[in-house]
Amino acid sequence: MRTRFFPVLAHVLAFIVVAPLLWVLVSALRPAEDVFTFGWPTNWTLDNLQYVLFKIPMPTFLMNSAIISVVVTVVALFFHSMAAYALARLRFPGRAIIFSGIMSTLLVSLPVILVPLFLVAKQLGLLDSYAGLIVPSIFHAFGIFLLRQYYLNIPRELEEAADLDGCGYWRRYWSVILPLSRPVLASLSVLFFLANWNAFLWPLTITRNPDLRVIQLGVSGMQGQYASAWNLILAAAVIAAIPTVVVFVAGQRRLVDAMKTTGLK
Repeated sequence: MRTRFFPVLAHVLAFIVVAPLLWVLVSALRPAEDVFTFGWPTNWTLDNLQYVLFKIPMPTFLMNSAIISVVVTVVALFFHSMAAYALARLRFPGRAIIFSGIMSTLLVSLPVILVPLFLVAKQLGLLDSYAGLIVPSIFHAFGIFLLRQYYLNIPRELEEAADLDGCGYWRRYWSVILPLSRPVLASLSVLFFLANWNAFLWPLTITRNPDLRVIQLGVSGMQGQYASAWNLILAAAVIAAIPTVVVFVAGQRRLVDAMKTTGLK
């Protein structure tokens, strides 16, 4: 009985999760007068998507989000991996204290530090700039923690063999540790990209220039400008969700594998 019940329950839960997404997709392809009509649409149209792409600066929003997400992901993975390698492999005074301090930042959410972070960015001249959108988003303690736990599982014999070949710390990191980190780096790249693509509060706080508006701010702004045109708002939401779906599907396997193996001895 259980073997039959659990698959049915899993399919029901999956349908409950996917149904709103399907409704958004289908509604974005309906005419404006049929957006809230129940049932499968009889008329399909691409006018909503065309209007959003060509009449609204949606390509600019997408480009800004893509630049910020890609740059933050690449830079964060590079610096996070170096910090995690030092905390996992090197021996120096205060290592445990430094790691504890880094992990303690997980207890502080962005709204708590929003005002002081804004003041620091203002003093550094980072307002209304790509640097202001990118630099504060690079550091995240979870990335360092995940990479450190992964590095603790790498056999030390590999580094000892590199030492015999005359490799220093940098060569060991670049030629031995980093190539072995591809699975966890791939999973973190998915998480970092999705987090920065969906960022809303910090871009809203630090930017006023419409040319620097990211995709989430663009969709939110449409809710005020096109309050009654839900067909356009849903079309914009579909366009904004496409990159996240593509990135998640591409990295789903590595993401799950890294989560299963990280921290296991």
